[in-house]
Amino acid sequence: MLCCKTVAWCDYICESAGMTAWETIVHEHGPAVWRTAYRLLGNRSDADECMQDVFIAAVVVSRRGPVHNWPALLKKLAVLRGVDHLRRRARDVLRNDNGIRLSETVSRDVSPDVAAQDGELAEHLRWALAKLSSRQAEVACLRYLSEMTYEEISQKLQISVRHVGVVLSRAREKLRELLKERGADHG
Repeated sequence: MLCCKTVAWCDYICESAGMTAWETIVHEHGPAVWRTAYRLLGNRSDADECMQDVFIAAVVVSRRGPVHNWPALLKKLAVLRGVDHLRRRARDVLRNDNGIRLSETVSRDVSPDVAAQDGELAEHLRWALAKLSSRQAEVACLRYLSEMTYEEISQKLQISVRHVGVVLSRAREKLRELLKERGADHG
């Protein structure tokens, strides 16, 4: 699951910066970063690319000062880079007018009709997430993709629990509007 190029590239950057524990950080937190990216992007190659972006960004952040909570930093970066990737994808679709093509993974326990509906809904949700503000997308992804509580999101983003609720409420309303606009309103 971990990309050897990511480890090698980050090791190279960190070695030049005098860091020693980078490989441990990548091996310990890489799977969670990849899962977060994959849940958001829905395809392996995009998740791999996002993961590389996350660890390179983490190196940049760590150069500014010590990182006290690697899992929180990496999850936040995964969400932010994933949303950036969705926005790039949406811009490319508008430019090319080809539609978004996402690889769909289908469970064997699910009928083809349900799998197709789930894939279509996932495509609509990814499109809609890319249309949210950065803060709304970040909070929504942390809540629903990373399954974090309001309190965990509050601590991670250093905002009040009440503000998390407000941002999440606005994000849900905006998602509802966008999905309805796109004809993907599933209640």
